[in-house]
Formats: sequence, structure tokens, C-alpha cells
Amino acid sequence: MFIVDTERLSATDRIVLDGDEGRHAAVVRRIRSGEAVELTDGRGNVARCVVVVADRSGLVCEVRERAEEPPAAPRIVVAQALPKGDRGEIAVETMTEVGVDEIIPWFAQRMVTRWQGDRGDRALRRWRARAREAAKQSRRAWLPEVADPVTTAVLAQRLASAVQAIVLHEDATQPIGDMAPPKTGEVVLVVGPEGGITPDELAVFDAAGAVRVTLGPPVLRTSTAGTVAAAVVLSRTGRWRAGPDRRRP
Repeated sequence: MFIVDTERLSATDRIVLDGDEGRHAAVVRRIRSGEAVELTDGRGNVARCVVVVADRSGLVCEVRERAEEPPAAPRIVVAQALPKGDRGEIAVETMTEVGVDEIIPWFAQRMVTRWQGDRGDRALRRWRARAREAAKQSRRAWLPEVADPVTTAVLAQRLASAVQAIVLHEDATQPIGDMAPPKTGEVVLVVGPEGGITPDELAVFDAAGAVRVTLGPPVLRTSTAGTVAAAVVLSRTGRWRAGPDRRRP
């Protein structure tokens, strides 16, 4: 899967894939004339194509079929407390692969990593780049959104507006597998930092209507918990029962 802008995707039956995306396809992936490729604008529109020209500058793709994939429901959102090192990028990658629709970086009180100034801007760009590449690898027609970082107060507002709000906590007694996800609307999952969610933060989330749940006896890393929780929720929706048609031209 490769990403092009919406205008180019829909303007003609021959689409030129150039720039960084095209060079990656031709030079790194070594895609050649006659091979099938899929192009998307990341907003649900897909063109299934056959490559008719391939050189070091990119590809020329002939459209054989177009498809439009509607937004998935329910919409799965994960608020991820900032992990240390590159674990945040790993979390973004795996959450994207399982199907999370939006990832919200959360400034939790006990987080070790601090996003400040240019360092924070660079970290956010890395998260967004990782989400984009993971979406391409997993052939997602919709790119997940990586939102701007939020405080606990702003996150609580998001929880209050969600159809279902879930906080992962090791001391909870209700298993996440017992939660019946809604058919529509937004499910928001909160993943705490390495040091855990503070009592004050839990109180704010409780007041917003969130439910505390456990993933089971093992205490997972913050960079793993969101992916596992999202997978459990997604497995109980209809989203994994039938995927989009991926027939090759």
C-alpha cells in the first residue's frame, strides 16, 4: 500500500507515484512493471493498480479498480501516556497494525519522558511517521490520527464525550473481556505510564464516567498494554469478522 493525495488518486486512470513514496516503491521495494499495487489517500479511497512504468524516480500505475472503504465503527481511540525511550513509537506501530483509529499522547503525572519544545515536536513527528508507515504495511485505507498531546483535564473531557470510556488499571477487578463494546460511536482506552496512574488522575477519570478494567494477572508494559486492550475490544466488535476486499487486479 502506498499513499497519494486525494486529488491525484481520483483525477486520472494513470497515477504517477513519485517523490519519497515513489522512490521507496521503486528503489527500496523494487516494484517492477506488471506488478499489482494498491494506492490510498488515507481517507478510505483505494485504487487497485498495475504498474506500467517503473524507474528510479517512481512508478506509473494504471488503475484497474477503485473502492471506497467507510470509516470503521466503533471508533477505537487509545490515550497513551508517554513511555520512555522508543517504546512510544513501538506502541504506535503495533496499535496501528491492530486497527486503532486515533492515538492521543497523554501527559501523565508519573511519566518519565518529557516532551518539551523542539524535542517534543520531533517526538510527535516520529509518532506520526511511525503510524503512517505501519498503516501502509498493514494495508489500511484509513490512516490513524496521532493527535496533539493532551493534559489530564483535556483527556477527561474526551472520556466524558465517549460512548465507552475505559481506564486500564492493575487493581481493577472487572476484566476488559467482560466489556461489551458499542456498535457505533467512540471507545476511548487510557493507558498509564511506567509509574502508574495517580489517585488524583483516577479520580478525574472516574468523575468523567470512565470504567476501570484489568487485562488479567500479568502487568504489561505501558507500550504493550494499549495494543493488547485494543485487540480485545476489536475482537468483540464486527471489525475483525470481515475485512475489505483485497482482490488483486
